[in-house]
Amino acid sequence: MARKRKSTTQEEPPADTTSSTTSTAVAEPLPGIAEPPAGITERTSDATENRPSFAERVGQRKGTIQPDPFGIAGDYLAGVRLFESRRDHQMALKFDEKPSQAVIDKLKEAGYRWNPADMIWAQPVWPATAMSTRIKAERLFQEVSRMIREEKGIEKSPAIPF
Repeated sequence: MARKRKSTTQEEPPADTTSSTTSTAVAEPLPGIAEPPAGITERTSDATENRPSFAERVGQRKGTIQPDPFGIAGDYLAGVRLFESRRDHQMALKFDEKPSQAVIDKLKEAGYRWNPADMIWAQPVWPATAMSTRIKAERLFQEVSRMIREEKGIEKSPAIPF
């Protein structure tokens, strides 16, 4: 067990450890190896004494909880929204109503598959190609949104910000 240095400048002789039944040797400082100045060890010990230990801090960090899946873009007039689920590792397009066959063909061509349980068109996101998958998903969303707006006869609106 390590001994704690006292902050006084006067040094006390080490306690006699030879009187106990088990003999434990007290380590003497080696010749030629200097101890750090007293002020340095006092400052670091004072700073660490007031701070809780690592064991006390475990579990105290509260991370921000983000919704999953989270929405990336949405065109509510066209009835289409783009989501990403980091838990499920997928990009998803959700439609308010069933899209036309031309839109479905475009989704299949881009690699999206229908997920009947969640009622979404989904594509997996692989770690090696995650950024390019997200960029392609945003471009597909814009193209699908434009196609649906043309089918419904909705005026072209300003660009949808991302």
